[in-house]
Amino acid sequence: MLKELSIKNFAIIEEVTVSFTDGLTVLTGETGAGKSIIIDAVHLLAGGRGSQEFIRHGTKKAELEGLFYIQNTQHPVFQKLHSVGIEADEDSVILRRDINDHGKSVCRVNGKLVTIAILREIGGSLIDIHGQHESQELIDERLHITLLDQFAGSKFHKTKDSYSALYQTYLKLKKELSTVSENEQQIAQRIDLFQYQINEIDSMELIKNEDEELQLNRKKFQNYHKTLERASAAHEALSGELQGLDCIGKAMSELEDLASFDESYKDQAELVSNSFYSLQELSYQLKSTMDESEFDEERLNVIEERLAAIQVLKRKYGNSIEEILLYRHKIGEELDTLMNRDERIQERQKAFSQIEKELGIEAKELTMYRKKEAKKLSEAIVLQLRELFMEKATFEVIFKTTTLFDKNGKDDIAFYMSTNVGEPSKPISKIASGGELSRMMLALKGIFSKHQGITSIIFDEVDTGVSGRVAQAIAEKISNISRSSQVLCITHLPQVAAMADQQILIEKEVTGKRTMTKLTEVTGYNRVQELSRMMSGSEITTLTLEHATELLSIAEERKKISFV
Repeated sequence: MLKELSIKNFAIIEEVTVSFTDGLTVLTGETGAGKSIIIDAVHLLAGGRGSQEFIRHGTKKAELEGLFYIQNTQHPVFQKLHSVGIEADEDSVILRRDINDHGKSVCRVNGKLVTIAILREIGGSLIDIHGQHESQELIDERLHITLLDQFAGSKFHKTKDSYSALYQTYLKLKKELSTVSENEQQIAQRIDLFQYQINEIDSMELIKNEDEELQLNRKKFQNYHKTLERASAAHEALSGELQGLDCIGKAMSELEDLASFDESYKDQAELVSNSFYSLQELSYQLKSTMDESEFDEERLNVIEERLAAIQVLKRKYGNSIEEILLYRHKIGEELDTLMNRDERIQERQKAFSQIEKELGIEAKELTMYRKKEAKKLSEAIVLQLRELFMEKATFEVIFKTTTLFDKNGKDDIAFYMSTNVGEPSKPISKIASGGELSRMMLALKGIFSKHQGITSIIFDEVDTGVSGRVAQAIAEKISNISRSSQVLCITHLPQVAAMADQQILIEKEVTGKRTMTKLTEVTGYNRVQELSRMMSGSEITTLTLEHATELLSIAEERKKISFV
């Protein structure tokens, strides 16, 4: 339920915060007081289209925020929050939307920035707004099959779950079959391409990390002269005219002689001795390297050519030898599939035909269940319409069989009704009368509100154009809907207002040179006075006060009755 709504700098509202109860809340007040502005704010909060025209004159932005309490832990909104990475409390969701003076919106859900599309998706699972002539999901034929399925029982849903799993397998096989049954010319071209690529890669006889070793060898050849020059200089310093090793050898002899009569020099003597022999070994190695070293220009050319050829493959097939070999493996498998496509096509066609046959059986079972549920639904809605004094109205679910399977089977469903004797049934979207459309919507909502899981339902003057006993019936129907979902309702009918669990009076007042909208919860005797005003207009009389008191008393008795 919508627990609290905060509005700031929106239209003629400067700032207001209003708390709602569960059950039925009615918004009443004079025409032009701003009742529809409240609904507009909720509509924008749920992702409706916004513009800078909604911003209160003289301010930079409009701010809207709504707190929703959700008792059902399995409510679809929690799954939607999880799918977009939004943390959810156990029982609450906060929607916020700011509209700046450029018409741009900043949307948040539980404090996290979201796109308007995500706000609309989440808001749509919480709020359902109905206006008298708006196109709602109840008159959108594309959604009728979903509504019928929601109405159906658990046995139907088990069958649909089974069908859905089979349908996914069907789609997968259909895609695979389409892939292997491509145009023959395209297949031949792909075979030629794969064979060329495989031959090009295989001819190189690549070895993992080969390029890294080649690059090291190339570097050695490129630095051959520098290496030889530095090694020769080092050898000369040790064994040439500079006599580096001779000097160290003399120091070694002197220290060994010293250590023979003074043991404190023994460690130093050993250190110099070890160094001498190590350097002598190094000198031999340098000499051997220089003697054996030979610049092989032909080998360098071979390395350069090999690296260039590998680089060509990298540009085509991957950034490394490992990636090239992985690509080779992949196209090898695809080539095998293409070369053996006739056999594979037959295998898949056989599997596809079997799945299609099983899917057909499941789809027929879905249709059978739907037709049974459609009969129950029609009876329930006709009963609802009779309670709304549409005794002559008929309702039926029209079934058409589609040629192709879809996620719902092979059923195309539309809701049809007739409001007058002798008139043929028509799609409910074609009903012209505003009063009839309002009652039709209420009848449908009376059925589907128990199944849709919507947190808050808002009726924006759906009682327009009715009076007398029809007005009382509509009041009771709206109250009945509020038993399964919170209902907010703008109304001018005292019968509807009397059935409310909470009544909020919306007034327009001028403070200084600015017009403002004020919201006040009406309770006790003030509620009697407001109902009296709704009955008679501006003049409140003793008779209208008595009538209002009686109307409230009757409403309390009516609310104790359990409506279907």
